[in-house]
Amino acid sequence: MRPDPAERIDARAVTVWRIAGALNLFVPAVVAGGLVGLVAAELVPAWIAWLAAAAFLVIATVSVVVVPRVRWLRWRYEVSESEVYLLYGLIIRKRTLIPMTRVQHVDTKAGPLLRAFGLSSVTVATAGGEHEIPALADAVADRLRDRIAVLARVTDDVV
Repeated sequence: MRPDPAERIDARAVTVWRIAGALNLFVPAVVAGGLVGLVAAELVPAWIAWLAAAAFLVIATVSVVVVPRVRWLRWRYEVSESEVYLLYGLIIRKRTLIPMTRVQHVDTKAGPLLRAFGLSSVTVATAGGEHEIPALADAVADRLRDRIAVLARVTDDVV
């Protein structure tokens, strides 16, 4: 079996993913709060609100505390002369080999949350789809994008 890729994404990804996870909890928090209101109005039994609160706490803990850290620990990538090798996944481990001869273009992108932390993602596009290396420091992402572009010969303008 082939050894795992050597490179890790930036450790600040954990913080970004924790914030994103917390933002995704808005709707479940509103639902749990609504249930508490229904209990206060004596429209539903208290055990339902307790069950909803417990479920919310479990979901919040897993999505904000556990998953981002484990996701970061499991994400690896490596770029060689002939391919881009990605390894990621929490439960299902996905190994992706992208031959340089198949790369059509390579981009960097950063949404507001990534930009706030000085991070960018590198997207490698092939005829079969796009593959993303998430949450790299901006300078690392720029160098990686340029290196892949040169190795894949997708541009002659990259120095």
